Amino acid sequence: MKLHHKWSKRLAIMTIGATVAISGGLISSPQPTQAATAATITATSKADKIISLGKRYLGTPYKFGAKVGQTRNFDCSTLTKYIFGKYGISLPRTAAQQSRVGSYVSKSNWKKGDLLFFSVPGRPGVGHVGVYVGNNKMLNTYGAGGVKITTINSYWKSHYMTARRVIK
Repeated sequence: MKLHHKWSKRLAIMTIGATVAISGGLISSPQPTQAATAATITATSKADKIISLGKRYLGTPYKFGAKVGQTRNFDCSTLTKYIFGKYGISLPRTAAQQSRVGSYVSKSNWKKGDLLFFSVPGRPGVGHVGVYVGNNKMLNTYGAGGVKITTINSYWKSHYMTARRVIK
C-alpha cells in the first residue's frame, strides 16, 4: 500500500486508497458506482454547464425567427442552438431539424440536457423545443416572459412528441 503525505500549515492529509485521513479523523471520498462511468460524469457536467448558461438568459425576450448567434432575444431553437453551441454541440436551426439529431430517449429515461420536442397549434410536426433540467421541468422560451423554466404541465404533456440526447 502506497501512502501519500501532504502537509499544509498544521493540517496533515494522508490518502490511503479512497479514504482520506485528516488530523486523525477519517473522511471517505465518494466511490463511483459501475453506472457512474467517466463518460456519464462528463455528460452530466456538460449538461449542468449548458443549463447554467441557459439560466443566465432567464427573462430574455422571445421573438419568433430570432437571429442565430445574438442574445438580445431568442426563439426556442435559437436558444438551444446557442447554449449547446457554446459547449461544442452544433445543432441545426429549427426545432424540427433538431428533433432528428442525436439519439432517441424515452420519457422514462430523460436526463438533464436532453432536448424535448412538442407540437404547437398551427404548425405540423415538431414546433417547439426545450432542455430538460430535471424534476419534470424544462428550460425554454415562448410568448410572454421569454426564457423561463417551465413545468412540463398538462399543456406540454399533451403536446409532447419525442426527446433526443445530443450530449455524449
